[in-house]
Amino acid sequence: MKTGKSKKVVVAMSGGVDSSVSATLLKQAGFDVVGVMMKFWKEGVDGKNRCCSVESEKLARLVAKEIGMPFYVINVEKEFKKKVVDYFIKEYKAGNTPNPCVVCNKEIKFGLLIEKALKMGVDFIATGHYARIEKGMLMKGRDKEKDQSYFLWQLNQKQLSKVLFPVGGYTKPEVRKLAKEFNLPTAETPESQEVCFINNSTNDFLKKYLKIKPGKIIDKTGKVLGAHHGLWFYTIGQRKNLEIPQGPWFVVEKNFKKNILVVSKNKKDLLKKELIAKNINWTCPPKFSAKQKFWRVEAKIRYKSRLARAKLIKSGTAVKVVFDKPQQAITPGQSVVFYKGKELLGGGVIK
Repeated sequence: MKTGKSKKVVVAMSGGVDSSVSATLLKQAGFDVVGVMMKFWKEGVDGKNRCCSVESEKLARLVAKEIGMPFYVINVEKEFKKKVVDYFIKEYKAGNTPNPCVVCNKEIKFGLLIEKALKMGVDFIATGHYARIEKGMLMKGRDKEKDQSYFLWQLNQKQLSKVLFPVGGYTKPEVRKLAKEFNLPTAETPESQEVCFINNSTNDFLKKYLKIKPGKIIDKTGKVLGAHHGLWFYTIGQRKNLEIPQGPWFVVEKNFKKNILVVSKNKKDLLKKELIAKNINWTCPPKFSAKQKFWRVEAKIRYKSRLARAKLIKSGTAVKVVFDKPQQAITPGQSVVFYKGKELLGGGVIK
């Protein structure tokens, strides 16, 4: 990690172990460290956002006191609601399955925060993401299980030049061990896996913003099996909460024109060999030659999926991704992210 003599860095604090250790490592490296917690939107008076709850703020303040750094809270509820929550609802209404963390990283954590920090004369911002930056290139985190580079594909070179990922070269067990050595109160904080602004289930949240619109559930032959509550409450590959007998059934298609949900018992019906990706962003642009018809990469179609070998073929402003082997449950709205070895090349949104 860089040494930080005379360099000022703002660390995005969440009250978790990763951001706490990140701040401590930077402090030890000689940086002038300032902790900042962003207050995101939460639903209603009794709502809760796990990234910036009262409990999280208390822990972050304790960490700041322990390592001797200033700590501030900034309110970005309005921006978060507009850029992340409204996008989330809009995408579901359009029949897609969005990835709000990707948008939050681009627009809020590495967008709005960098803008505010630069105006304050700060040199860098840092987060607890498990990712690395080497020679301006975005790389996977050392911990293969915790690598979070997938969520960062929308960042650009200007943003990357101002970002530090202090724990990217560590594994999660090593980070927890460091937290204990540093006497940090966050050493045993649990992992947070769900969407931060959803307190119950995604469907419970969506039902407050999207109307019930019943329609038929049919199988691949056209046989009517039951009724759905609205296509936006279902996602490709979904098995649970279908409420039809003699399962398991899997969602294989959503027909918005006819308001029909198509299901199948055969998981092979979820397999597809290609997709079109839109809204492409290259963290490291590929060099397509005039003669080159495609580019070889490894691609991920969701955060927890395995890397799959594929060809990238330019298709206007979009990219066609053709996999060597069919992939299961390719889902519109999710991110497809491209890698070459440990380097993240870029990504797009599945159309």
